[in-house]
Amino acid sequence: YSNRKPTPGKMVHKRGHWARKAEYFLAVTGEIVGLGNVWRFPYLCYKNGGGVFLVPYLFFLVTCGVPLLLLETSLGQYTRKSGITCWRNICPLFEGIGFASLIVTTYFNFTYIIILAWAFFYLFHSFSKELPWASCNNTWNTVHCKEFDKNFSTSSPELMNATSPALEFWERRVLNISGGIEVLGSLHWEMALCLLLTWIVCYFCVWKGIKSTGKIVYFTAIFPYAMLLILLVRGLTLPGAKDGIIFYLYPEPSRLADPEVWMEAGTQVFFSYTLCYGGLIALSSYNKYNNDCYKDCIYLCLVNSGTSFLAGFVVFSTLGFMAYEQGVPIKDVAESGEFFLYTPHSEGTRHVQNTLKINK
Repeated sequence: YSNRKPTPGKMVHKRGHWARKAEYFLAVTGEIVGLGNVWRFPYLCYKNGGGVFLVPYLFFLVTCGVPLLLLETSLGQYTRKSGITCWRNICPLFEGIGFASLIVTTYFNFTYIIILAWAFFYLFHSFSKELPWASCNNTWNTVHCKEFDKNFSTSSPELMNATSPALEFWERRVLNISGGIEVLGSLHWEMALCLLLTWIVCYFCVWKGIKSTGKIVYFTAIFPYAMLLILLVRGLTLPGAKDGIIFYLYPEPSRLADPEVWMEAGTQVFFSYTLCYGGLIALSSYNKYNNDCYKDCIYLCLVNSGTSFLAGFVVFSTLGFMAYEQGVPIKDVAESGEFFLYTPHSEGTRHVQNTLKINK
């Protein structure tokens, strides 16, 4: 491709490069590490046999995850084109693959930008003197709101229709759920401002291409790991954390005979590694031609899967504590909506990197 002559009268723009190897590594880390690692993997692990789930997960990781990750990164690095034009250079008929991945990524961007707006909403409310999701003394709370503690019995009639302050804050304050799809409700102006702020931050992260994104990833990719380690240390020191971890890793070998377990393991690999979305192609296209992408893929796979496994300890140590405080089984807490509220998010980097795909 480097020997191809430009079309007469057509200006050819030189493809940029990552300023440092670390920028590319952190950018891809932010692309492939997200909710699929922090929330989905621990949930699937406990649901599909605990530690036994690692067997089909590692199988699909070795046979599908690593080869496809290497294929996409090497394709972008070799062609040095975007997720659309790289397929056009290989075969004009394949250009539709690039457009399809761009459409999928666009839908994902709208999803992740809303998640980031929720994160800003929680961040701003966390500076309150009294956390609004810690008590039932708020205007949005209902009569069913209960501040669970060990004084409640699991068989108590008060718990039949009870909800927690955290769940009501999520459903009635953050989401402001209406009575039905036909009821539009009023404008949630606070959330609208958070969404606007998120778009502004995202714009300034990508407005100069990899020159600005290469600097932003030092924060967006490293900060979630710092928070994850802090939550891990804190979670392991809480009462009930041991029971949560045992619940997370307790092996059930009989589950290996269930085809659904293998199907969900394969889905998890494709989802968490963002394979076939085009983002990996776009990010690797800014590498130098002789970059050792094979070694990069090995390290990135270790980081991704290691993060998934580590996040399980963070999440389930916290779940063990929640179950201990509420006096209910861990399974009931894990399958409730509250699980999502206590899960740390790191989707900012993925959304920022997906936006780069639009630039050709």
